[in-house]
Amino acid sequence: MSGSNRQIGEPTSVRPHSIPRRVVILGAAGRDFHNFNVVYRDDPDVRVVAFTATQIPAISDRRYPPTLAGPNYPDGIPIVDEAQLGTLLARGPIDEVVFAYSDVRHEHVMHLASIALSGGADFVLLGPQHTMLKSVRPVIAISAVRTGCGKSQTSRWLSRFLRSAGIRTAAIRHPMPYGNLSRQAVQVFGCLDDLDAAACTIEEREEYEPYLALGTTVYSGVDYAEILSAAERDADIILWDGGNNDFPFIAPDLHLVLVDPLRVGHGLSHHPGEAVLRMANVIIAAKCNAASDADIDAVLKNARAVNPNARLLRAYSPVSLDNPEAVRGKRAIVIEDGPTLTHGGMSYGAGYVAALAAGASEIVDPKDFAAPEIKRVYDAYPHIGRVLPAVGYHEAQLSALATTINQSRADVAVVATPCDIGKLINLNIPAVRAHYEFEDSEDAGLNGVINAFLAARGINGAPATMS
Repeated sequence: MSGSNRQIGEPTSVRPHSIPRRVVILGAAGRDFHNFNVVYRDDPDVRVVAFTATQIPAISDRRYPPTLAGPNYPDGIPIVDEAQLGTLLARGPIDEVVFAYSDVRHEHVMHLASIALSGGADFVLLGPQHTMLKSVRPVIAISAVRTGCGKSQTSRWLSRFLRSAGIRTAAIRHPMPYGNLSRQAVQVFGCLDDLDAAACTIEEREEYEPYLALGTTVYSGVDYAEILSAAERDADIILWDGGNNDFPFIAPDLHLVLVDPLRVGHGLSHHPGEAVLRMANVIIAAKCNAASDADIDAVLKNARAVNPNARLLRAYSPVSLDNPEAVRGKRAIVIEDGPTLTHGGMSYGAGYVAALAAGASEIVDPKDFAAPEIKRVYDAYPHIGRVLPAVGYHEAQLSALATTINQSRADVAVVATPCDIGKLINLNIPAVRAHYEFEDSEDAGLNGVINAFLAARGINGAPATMS
């Protein structure tokens, strides 16, 4: 992909200081919008000429609306497919290309950097100092070096722990604004009806429903300064639930980072997972019940090498089925958490493990029955094994998911996505839900870390030991 149409030997022009820098932000409907809001939106010396979009289907060919973009952008900002980056550079001039999404290999980042540089632009990565908001409440952040490390169940455990201590807790979730951006500027979810009213995708429901079941309100959207203000009004402590392997939008007072002993080395090979690993206060190796001692030791050794000051913990991720007898001896189709399989890079997940443990006679390969919309997912992510990613970013995908399951001729569906997809699609076979939870493997593990954090800040009546 060529990024420039200059002739060989033609000098690069120098832009006058009076002309705003022209910027393109590469994103996936998340950090890209946040970076714009906190760094570029009100800067008179910058004009963001476009966002690009990738990873998530059907989020390009929109506009970042004027209501969110501010007075410098009366027409909003176009959002185009990332494949058009070379075209944007060729049309020029573009002064900066800003990389602003996550869960990708370091090599992927540098390929995009090479396209930007070949088109004459600077390549920019914005860091925590310029992008983290500061809260007036204590903040505990949970991040991971890859999607699918066990962050969600750890976040659920922490929410339950704080609520049981009588602490008002708000969960602020990494953004997933895949619909009408103006309406999604600030989202507050207190019950399942709120999810229906917002027409949330499966991916959103996977993250939000478990919190709502615990009685914890979830905050998300586009404008995180406003989202944080809303959460601070309702809570004594903020829980940042980070998506993918991104670093937090809100400066944490305690930063917990998950690593995966089933993917040794991924914490050092992906962006910004390595940065997150290096900034952690506590590093947790999850899934220790499913990994070998050698892999657990290896992933913790890697963590210690880049972050010698962090506390290292081991934890379990036990999997259970609502009704294992309904799976025993049956042909099962397994539906897994979508992002864990797609850009998370896993070939299978908790549902596959649970179905085998329950004695399924066969795991039906969904690829043999995939509707065209689902087949495109398999083509894009050929590493996926004999499982079905629960994709449902739009109605066509949701319909294709139901079609694939219903024409599979399986006896039972093992559903390992945290949301209840039976309420979203009609299945012609019984469904058994799989659950996976966080479990401390040490007497004074994460439990002890959180108690010490609360005591140090005098929260819930505990005596303060430091400011």
